[in-house]
Amino acid sequence: MKQQSLLNQSTTVQSILDWLHTFGKSSDTGNTRLLYSNDWMNAQNALFDQFQQSSLTPYFDDVGNLFGRVEGINRNHKEAILVGSHIDTVIDGGKYDGVYGIAAAWIAVRELLEQHGRPLQTIEVASLCEEEGSRFPLTFWGSGNITNKHKQIVSTEIVDHEDVSLYSAMIEKGFGLGRYPQPYRGDLSHFLEVHIEQGCVLEQDHQDIGIVQSIVGQRRYTIVVNGKSDHAGTTPMNRRVDAMESAASLMTSFTQIARRLDDDLVSTVGKIEAKPNTPNVICHQVTFSLDVRHPSVTTLELYEQEMNTLIAQLEREKRVNVHVNRWTNVKPVNMDASLVELAYKESERLNYQTKFMHSGAGHDAQIFGTHCKTSLLFVPSKDGISHSPKEFTAEHHLRAGVDVLKSMIYTLAYEKRSSYHDESSLS
Repeated sequence: MKQQSLLNQSTTVQSILDWLHTFGKSSDTGNTRLLYSNDWMNAQNALFDQFQQSSLTPYFDDVGNLFGRVEGINRNHKEAILVGSHIDTVIDGGKYDGVYGIAAAWIAVRELLEQHGRPLQTIEVASLCEEEGSRFPLTFWGSGNITNKHKQIVSTEIVDHEDVSLYSAMIEKGFGLGRYPQPYRGDLSHFLEVHIEQGCVLEQDHQDIGIVQSIVGQRRYTIVVNGKSDHAGTTPMNRRVDAMESAASLMTSFTQIARRLDDDLVSTVGKIEAKPNTPNVICHQVTFSLDVRHPSVTTLELYEQEMNTLIAQLEREKRVNVHVNRWTNVKPVNMDASLVELAYKESERLNYQTKFMHSGAGHDAQIFGTHCKTSLLFVPSKDGISHSPKEFTAEHHLRAGVDVLKSMIYTLAYEKRSSYHDESSLS
């Protein structure tokens, strides 16, 4: 009854976001919904039921991506337009990131069906299983499987912080067993995604819609510094092999490299683990993350070269051993020029204030951008806050994203419909 009530009363994006917030609710406004967790599975199953009640034909693929399909009138047109975003969250994140793109796509397609009947070309609303990399050291698991970019990944070797493998977590939820269609999709003509900006540019410039022209490249590393544990009080400073000292030096230097090379280059250490993590023992191992982003592959390569040179020098001088694992290497991607133009045209027609921009955050659109024609739209984020329970976007801006997305879908999927027999029935 609760899900049926949602379907009948959900006239706003916010009401859908509030409903999805109940799956993995970590606080009044916070969410933790990690890949293949129970909360993640419950959210996907609930969306499955709702899609079915919305005249969308729901189905999973074999890694857990969820789709709601509306078959196009033109049976000779084999390609589909995919619209949506990701269902997973960061740990204690907000209720807008990713999920807004799913809700916006769902509402846009529902309204198009109600107002115009079935489209000429098939449309699918997607709730992609994972994008964030919050549970496993791997990003874009959903879109990466759809586009075959994760074909060579050995999922038994990827483990979370509790040493649960990606493979076993997937199997536990019934995926990866061949029960569902294989995830690769060679039948996609377009991918459209709308997302909160996760920055403050649109809000500060008083814009309603951001039209993304390109998404920065992103590299993520896990860096392990190995030293030697000794007594904190009895080991002279000149005889120490202190992993913490060396790790701290690297972290500071990595930031300095970014500041020196380019104003658009960003470098972030976000996670640190120390062993034995005891006040009176010299640390023998520090593991930390490094996230580096820039619109140019050349600049990213230059950063990595300087990073490796610095590490080699530190190993010689401090007698530590440093292991570097680059587990994400996503290249900068341009969005499709014709869709950028279409987004601008529809935004102007709807009288929304519009800005062209680049995305400093990674999105599923980055993965689809080299696979099919892809568009990414932003709506403002209050104070630029994201990946936080304080994340918020006003209802009128949420609706603006739906309106532009809906108009784009109509142009792509409906505009030639008049030349075909009218089959408005959804059966």
